[in-house]
Amino acid sequence: MNNQLSVLGYQAGNSFIYQLNATAKLLFFLLISISSMVTYDTRYLAFVALFSVVLFYFSKIPFSSVKRVAQFAAIFAILNLLFVFIFDPGYGARLYDSKTILWGPLTLEELFYLFNLVLKYFSTIPLALLFILTTNPSQFASSLNKIGLPYRSSYSVSLALRYIPDMQEKFLAIRNAGQARGMDLSKKVGLFSRIKLNVQLLLPLIFSSLEQIDTISTAMELRRFGKKKKRSWYSYQPLNVKDYLVFLLSLLGVAIVILLFFVNQGRFFNPFH
Repeated sequence: MNNQLSVLGYQAGNSFIYQLNATAKLLFFLLISISSMVTYDTRYLAFVALFSVVLFYFSKIPFSSVKRVAQFAAIFAILNLLFVFIFDPGYGARLYDSKTILWGPLTLEELFYLFNLVLKYFSTIPLALLFILTTNPSQFASSLNKIGLPYRSSYSVSLALRYIPDMQEKFLAIRNAGQARGMDLSKKVGLFSRIKLNVQLLLPLIFSSLEQIDTISTAMELRRFGKKKKRSWYSYQPLNVKDYLVFLLSLLGVAIVILLFFVNQGRFFNPFH
C-alpha cells in the first residue's frame, strides 16, 4: 500500500466540502458531535449518522486512506458494546422501564440501547475524519485568527494538525527500517508479539519528534515569531454564503436536540411506552 494512503492527514481535493471555510467545518463538527453524544433520541441519531456517511461519500475521499482508522474504530465499538452488555445486561430494561426477553439475558430494550450507541459512532467518526482530511491547516489557523483567537494559538493549532501526518510518516519509516533489519512485524507473528515490537518502535519516534520540535521552535525564535501583536496570513479563506448556511445547519441541530429533550422529557427516546 502506498504510504500516502496510509497516513491520516489533510489531502487536497476538489469536492464542495474542501471549499468550505475551516472554521465553519469545525463549528459544525463540534456542535453536531456534542449534540449527538448528549441525546439518545434514535430518530435524530439515525438522521445524523446517515447524513455523516452521505457527506463522507460525496467528499470523494478514498476509503483506503481511512481503512485502518475504520478498522480500529470498529474493533473499539464492538469491544465497547460487549463490555456494556457483559457488565450490566439489564441496563436497557431499567432505562426504558420495560422488559422483552429475546434470548437468555438479552432483552429488546438492551438491544435498542446498544443500537443507539452504534448510531453515535456513525454520527461522530465520519465527521471527525472529514474535518481532518479536508481542512488545510494554514487556512484553519488564519480563520481562527480572523475570528478573534490570538495568532500564536492559531499557529499552534496549525502545527498540531500538520504534525499528525508527520508523526505517522516517521513511524512508518522507522517501522520499515526495523523490518529491513530483520524485525518481523508480519501477521505470521502473534498479536501480542506484534504489539510489543510496535511499542519498541515508539522510543526512536519520541526522540526524533523531540528533535523536530526543538528545530521548529529554534527556527521560529530566529524569525522573531510572536514579537508583533498581529501578523498577516498567506492563505486566508473568507466566509461566504455556504459557510453561513453551515453555521445555521449546526445551530439547527442543537435546537432540535433541545426540543427533543422537552418532547421526550429527557435525553432518551422511549418507543416501549
